[in-house]
Amino acid sequence: MFDVIVLGGGAAGFYGAIHIAESNPNLSVAILERGKDVLGKVKVSGGGRCNVTHAEFDPKELTKNYPRGERELLGPFHNYCTGDTMAFFEKRGVQLNIEADGRMFPSTNSSQTIIDCFVGETERLGIKVLKNSSVIGITQLDKDDYSWEIKSIRNTYKAKKILVATGSNPKIWELLRQMGHTIVPPVPSLFTFNIKDERISGIQGVSTNANIKIIPTKVNNGKYNAALKKYAIHPSDLESEGPLLITHWGMSGPGILRLSAWGAQLLNDLNYNFSIKINWLPAYHEEGVLSQLYEIKEVEGKKTVLRTKAFEIPKRLWISLVKASGISDTDKWADISKNQIQKLAKQLTNSKFNVDGKSTFKEEFVTAGGVDLKEINFKTYESKILPNLFFAGEVINIDAITGGFNFQNAWTGAFIAAQAIAKRV
Repeated sequence: MFDVIVLGGGAAGFYGAIHIAESNPNLSVAILERGKDVLGKVKVSGGGRCNVTHAEFDPKELTKNYPRGERELLGPFHNYCTGDTMAFFEKRGVQLNIEADGRMFPSTNSSQTIIDCFVGETERLGIKVLKNSSVIGITQLDKDDYSWEIKSIRNTYKAKKILVATGSNPKIWELLRQMGHTIVPPVPSLFTFNIKDERISGIQGVSTNANIKIIPTKVNNGKYNAALKKYAIHPSDLESEGPLLITHWGMSGPGILRLSAWGAQLLNDLNYNFSIKINWLPAYHEEGVLSQLYEIKEVEGKKTVLRTKAFEIPKRLWISLVKASGISDTDKWADISKNQIQKLAKQLTNSKFNVDGKSTFKEEFVTAGGVDLKEINFKTYESKILPNLFFAGEVINIDAITGGFNFQNAWTGAFIAAQAIAKRV
């Protein structure tokens, strides 16, 4: 028997358990983890460096990074935000560094620092961490002080309160559904785009700032419009500007990942077959580029087009787009036709690529979906349907773009739930 049982030994689970035990040291707290190791996602986050949070300290601005949860998180972020997360770690001797793009990592650049901090805190506070304890049943009890019976593959436990922090776990979602909660069907949220196209073949590793826009194919235009309406997505949400990385399998980078998050449900409905338009020169429009190309033709007539990098884009990309415009290695500016110049301007500012499929972004698998937000009280993170049951992290239908925002959602939800639990047990 425990006062509080936390389901899930990940970021939200540990953070919640630590805050419960610290707020009320008299409580007995246990974490049930299905695997043989805890904090697996923390370990691989940020390429093993652990992107703890993001240096955005304005709650309203912070919410804009959440395709699902933007409205619901405003109040919670006013209660517990990025600065509070920093203070938590610094109090425990973990210094966080802010990088140029706003991402924050431990100064050691190792996720093990965060893992050691959490494990050390659970030991200090007497929190029991029970591994290999996959949950197979949750029953609400009517009698005595204990509200819940939790059955794992190893044991049966009783608890007064439960904090569910199981992340994207289909078995737990199914148990919650059977108990009366609505589960929004989960779909992948952070993924890269699979593209086979001559223009990017052989230039993997090229990275540049670009404007990217998701558009339907001729075949699925009807499905695209239906999905926009179904998920209340504005087309502007499916356009982003940011670093784009050309890979062996297609395209990745923050600019692409932002689109994968905002378009998660729509792209799933399209079975990951769609098109994107790319402006490789986001500071220019097609007419402006065309005008500049004509000027170069006048001034640099004797030079070959291939060797003249007319704009600040990677050389290998410039060469590829020049060739895609029907201009050969030896063609000089003076010799290319009006049609070729127009094609080059279009390639630079309005390239269209067909996407066929997706790939998981490293090991940082994130899903859109989970417990319906309408069924949660965001002042306490308690279920509106099942009293004494609380949530934190990705088990609920909140997800974010890449950059430390998913962790900040975990820290905020876990802290608020912990405060509510500690006061009421």
